[in-house]
Amino acid sequence: MPGLEIIDNASLHRFELKDGNETAYILYSKSPDSFRLIHTEVPPALQGRGIASQLVRGTLELLRNSGLRIIPSCPFVADYLKRHPEYASIVDPRI
Repeated sequence: MPGLEIIDNASLHRFELKDGNETAYILYSKSPDSFRLIHTEVPPALQGRGIASQLVRGTLELLRNSGLRIIPSCPFVADYLKRHPEYASIVDPRI
């Protein structure tokens, strides 16, 4: 898993992590001040390897650096945030 990077595929409104021919992603919608993280999808070939957690962590790091807030609508992202309070400062306080 080292060397796998998260990219923002803005044309498809998703953050992606590619491994070989497979792509895991988080769908999002963007507003001027926030990203709503809607759904996390990991193909069966990538499951069981911690790819979803790596994808969420990388996405949160990208968004932390952007200065924008996040709205975790995806249950997996919301659960990840409960286990990783170091990202609490980027969660939109209105939720």
